[in-house]
Amino acid sequence: MNLTAEDIFSIKNADEFNSIALNIFKLQARNCNVYREYIFHLGVDADEVSEIAQIPFLPISFFKSHSVLSSTAPIEVTFSSSGTTGMIQSSHHVTDAKLYEQSYLQAFTEFYGDVTDYCFLALLPSYQQRSGSSLIYMVNDLIEKSKHPQSGYFLYNHDELLQTLLELQSKNQKTVLIGVTYALLDFIEQYDIDFPGLIVMETGGMKGKRKEMVREELHEQLTKGFGVKAIHSEYGMTELLSQAYSLGEGIFNCPNWMQVLIRDTNDPLSLIENGRTGGINVIDLANINSCSFIATQDLGRINPDQRFEVLGRFDNADIRGCNLLVQ
Repeated sequence: MNLTAEDIFSIKNADEFNSIALNIFKLQARNCNVYREYIFHLGVDADEVSEIAQIPFLPISFFKSHSVLSSTAPIEVTFSSSGTTGMIQSSHHVTDAKLYEQSYLQAFTEFYGDVTDYCFLALLPSYQQRSGSSLIYMVNDLIEKSKHPQSGYFLYNHDELLQTLLELQSKNQKTVLIGVTYALLDFIEQYDIDFPGLIVMETGGMKGKRKEMVREELHEQLTKGFGVKAIHSEYGMTELLSQAYSLGEGIFNCPNWMQVLIRDTNDPLSLIENGRTGGINVIDLANINSCSFIATQDLGRINPDQRFEVLGRFDNADIRGCNLLVQ
């Protein structure tokens, strides 16, 4: 079966998701060398896999040591993870950047509406000051596609950011402020603003600049500092071409082509029922040209309504740029 982007991004229900996921699994079990070897060493016969629960998830650490590719097409862009000096970075080779672009644009539209309705402000100093960030790639495109004259980056110029926010508020302009956690805290320590309509989207992580905080404490400070009712978050990482979004309280929704499952921390090849805490496995069908089945180093749980929470990271996991807050 030849799958297209249209097949992936037009998924409407669980049956369609399961069918396409199984087809992508068969394709990647044949064409992704590292995934094929991993499956072989587990003793799994890919031809015998007939349901999602039987699919092996590739440990995310393989993106540090191997080229994870299911396509022979030329690599268009390589995204790399952030990390402390001397840490081995993950690399995600992308052979079709349009898949990434369609994924984040369609997901944003699904959760927030038309990109052109918004002004995008970015406070992402740690990401801006390195190359290979998939987040910066996305934000660059959102800024461009918004076509708003005030959309843009604010490195450390907090005075200018404050004035821009006040101007946008006076115009009742829909505004998204995307910020790395420590930079958002730095801003509200300097200024208080009361902008109830502002969408503050934190990307997680202190980058070693501040002590890590539990989510509730962090979001309480940010809601007071910006005068908003809730803090939004995105759950994404270098190894994925899709993101889940939280519109508040750290509860995440996936777009229709992405799904989170929870694995047993004592038996990583087994899944556990909703409500229990375990390792987060992600199915990202936009990863059709790399690997769509990733076992992350994050801990979480799925709620009865199928939305999920991120509760921390495994103790032996590297602290990386996509690190979310330990609760």
